[in-house]
Amino acid sequence: MSASGTTQWGICAVAQRSRRVLDELQAQDGLYTVVERGRSTSFRVFAPIRELVFAALEADLLTSRIAAPSTHVVTVTVTEKGYRHDPVTGRLDLTDSDIQADAAGRPPVTVVGQLVRAMQVRQRNNSGPLTVVCCDNLPSNGVMLHGLVDEFCSLVPTADRSTLQSWIEEFVTFPSTVVDRITPATTATDRNDVANLLGLDDEGAVITEPFSQWVLEDKFAAARPAWESAGAVLTSDVSPYESLKLRLLNGSHSALAYLGLLAGYDYIAEFMAVDGVATFVRLLMREAATTVSVPSSVDVDEYEQQLVQRFANPGLRHRLAQIAIDGSQKLPPRLVATVRDASAAGVEPIANVLGIAAWMRYVTAGRDDAGRPLAIDDPLALRIADAVGRPSDPATVVERLLGITEMFGDLADDVALRGLLVGALTQLTRGGALNALRNAIEA
Repeated sequence: MSASGTTQWGICAVAQRSRRVLDELQAQDGLYTVVERGRSTSFRVFAPIRELVFAALEADLLTSRIAAPSTHVVTVTVTEKGYRHDPVTGRLDLTDSDIQADAAGRPPVTVVGQLVRAMQVRQRNNSGPLTVVCCDNLPSNGVMLHGLVDEFCSLVPTADRSTLQSWIEEFVTFPSTVVDRITPATTATDRNDVANLLGLDDEGAVITEPFSQWVLEDKFAAARPAWESAGAVLTSDVSPYESLKLRLLNGSHSALAYLGLLAGYDYIAEFMAVDGVATFVRLLMREAATTVSVPSSVDVDEYEQQLVQRFANPGLRHRLAQIAIDGSQKLPPRLVATVRDASAAGVEPIANVLGIAAWMRYVTAGRDDAGRPLAIDDPLALRIADAVGRPSDPATVVERLLGITEMFGDLADDVALRGLLVGALTQLTRGGALNALRNAIEA
């Protein structure tokens, strides 16, 4: 809006599960401060939000907004588990009770159900084309979301199915995207900093880093904001950017989260300052870089160094526990895919294997290396507990966790990988996270 000099566009912001953020923003007319913390700190108040909708109680309003002729773009950021899909296959979980109930005709509560219901209304009202932009950290996220929508359509009553699917194919596009900006959860201290500067309370303040990147596949069904005027990259193929980010940045983040929590640390910058950790991150990224096609505009060494500096940014109090949430959904595209591809290419992915083993230790031990309890927040927590039972020897833990096909697919049959994981988990169990990390560097 600022760069293009137009107020034609605005955002109707939708919350799915909790109205806390809506209530915070409603009281301040949708205004919020973005605080960038790096070598210096900057504060800026933004005003793109025109309306706030709580999907759980305003399903009809949400449907009407998406179906309105004046709506051209829907962006979706609901975390990995919000798609009700298998993270390995990318397929919709057709056994999910909420998916089945949404398809049967109740007011939808799932994201895919809400989108399809609104598309049905949009089709009936002849409201024109629509672009749905997935912004979550998932491989080929636009292609995946398109597939989920199509699979959901297969559940709707037969009379509506074929015409709806044909209409979606003709009038709806699903560009893939890459979003890169580290954004920790906002704390009371952060809000106090904003209040001291503005002289006003801001319950919706957002804390982030100076770096930002948004890469979008240039595949829009109709009008869109001029995002490129504010630095977004429009391209015909986002996959090189996507794999680089998922495997180097997100893969490193996940490995650091589990290793750091096991070692007793709270924040990523704090853990990055520990001897050997930055070297381990570079090792992990070098392994991952062998599995990706790098964009021609990117210098990999420079990109890796920049990531290390971003992780070590002391201005961002980014909790390791925040990064560790939903590991069963995050690890398949971040670490598991890297290990699979590196092994196939003849590269022994020692650091990435240690990242997976650290997750295994985290979800089964329930305590850090000093014996302090760890809080596990994962949609497959019960499935993991049932698979492993009481904590056992590393070989048994690895065997049982590799059997969770939602995460590891057919890797349970990879004897060499199983051996690497057992070795890494044994080191974590006997010597702790920091010793295992330093052993990986030496290896």
